[in-house]
Amino acid sequence: MSVQTIKASQRAGHIGIVHLGLGAFHRAHQAVYLERYRCRTGDDQWGVSSANLRRGASLVDSLIDAGFRYHVAEYRDSDNVTVREIGAIEESLFTGQGADGQWGRDLAALLDRLANVETRIVTLTVTEKGYFLNPASGELLQSDPMIQADIAAPQTPRTAPGILVEALRRRRAAGTPPFTVLCCDNMPDNGERTRQAVAQLAQVQEAALADWILEHVAFPSSMVDRIVPAMTEQDFAALKTLGVEDANAVVCEAFSQWVVEDHFPEGRPVWDTEGVTMVADVAPFETMKLRMLNGSHSLLAYLGSLAEIETVFDAVSEESFQALLSRYMNEEAAPTLETPAEIDLNAYADSLLARFANDSLRHKLQQIAMDGSQKLPQRWLQVAEINLSASRDTACVALGLAGWIRYTAGTTLAGRAFRVDDPMAERLTALHHRHGDDAAALVDAFFGLEAVMPDTVAQSERFKQQVLDAYRALTERGVGPAIAELATQSAR
Repeated sequence: MSVQTIKASQRAGHIGIVHLGLGAFHRAHQAVYLERYRCRTGDDQWGVSSANLRRGASLVDSLIDAGFRYHVAEYRDSDNVTVREIGAIEESLFTGQGADGQWGRDLAALLDRLANVETRIVTLTVTEKGYFLNPASGELLQSDPMIQADIAAPQTPRTAPGILVEALRRRRAAGTPPFTVLCCDNMPDNGERTRQAVAQLAQVQEAALADWILEHVAFPSSMVDRIVPAMTEQDFAALKTLGVEDANAVVCEAFSQWVVEDHFPEGRPVWDTEGVTMVADVAPFETMKLRMLNGSHSLLAYLGSLAEIETVFDAVSEESFQALLSRYMNEEAAPTLETPAEIDLNAYADSLLARFANDSLRHKLQQIAMDGSQKLPQRWLQVAEINLSASRDTACVALGLAGWIRYTAGTTLAGRAFRVDDPMAERLTALHHRHGDDAAALVDAFFGLEAVMPDTVAQSERFKQQVLDAYRALTERGVGPAIAELATQSAR
């Protein structure tokens, strides 16, 4: 095996960035770009304070014990890996609910850090559900208990929007310029959606603060791309053979992409020199990635899980799944995109299939399947909406949606139970209990989920029938035959 090892910069600096969401993706993506930048330039202004907001206190404490050093293993394939030591994170905090049931262990420290004039950028990877937005309309979910708690007690917030509002309130009161808020989550127009979440929450609390936020705070959009599976015992064992014993280590693919809208009134690192693409408009890149990469991942996640396939690699090792993804990307997703002239969507689709086939990653389909109610509107349903209006093919999305509906029953087609990890899980389970084996009634009920289904999609009887037919094919004949039937339809 070819192994390259890169040590972290020894320079401790000023904390100029606060990150909300200290997960594996942040540690393998944004922190890596900053580590490379600091090693190359010696610029010490952009150290990171990173916080977990709901769970993950053990990771926060483990990083503290490790002196905020950890390793990222970047696999090109099973024979070629680069191991980086990362030191860009200089502080880790926890504001969630502890084992004692109490919230906000390090909340005061986080709010002080956010109010500090040296903090000029706040980045976020809190997942789609962490913004508490209706996934279909983009409106703040004001009735959510977490948001209600932040409305009732704004100075002790629990959510990412609540923390940002309180920090900005403090900066406004002190006459400190606002930080820039950079969303790094997979949402369309993610800067504007973050702006909506923060401004709408502020509006409920204090209208003048909401006006100040809308006038003065920058919310650039970004697109992030790197496959970062959840760590397994197998991953830790493989790293040990490379001489890396690190409880905080992360494995990922070698490929990495970051496209950022260049709007940072208080300054930013010169990310451009580390391969970050700084642009005036992120939307074409963001939409391309959401619909093609993330949409393909969701197809694998729901259909593969129903067939008891464990990982992305296992799924794309089957020709039927390769053909399904190729058809979805080239015939359904690509026609909905408006991309710069230099982007070849056919080549992009081929590159995604090659990345999915990376034999060094064990990216579990159940990890990708999380939070489908939040993800599918932008990954699939916008694709269906555009194609329905243009009288184009929607068969792959229909099969995927049928797979998701069946997946939310919480069992594989063979009857093995699993946990459905979704903010709407209770409601989805109730629909299955209510409608039992009545496939038509069940599909109709899912089409009535206003928080998930765009109106034009929900009102399409043709698409609903297509989903119902696919659901029956899955449940009566299985995943393989259902995909085969799709191929037969394509050949007609």
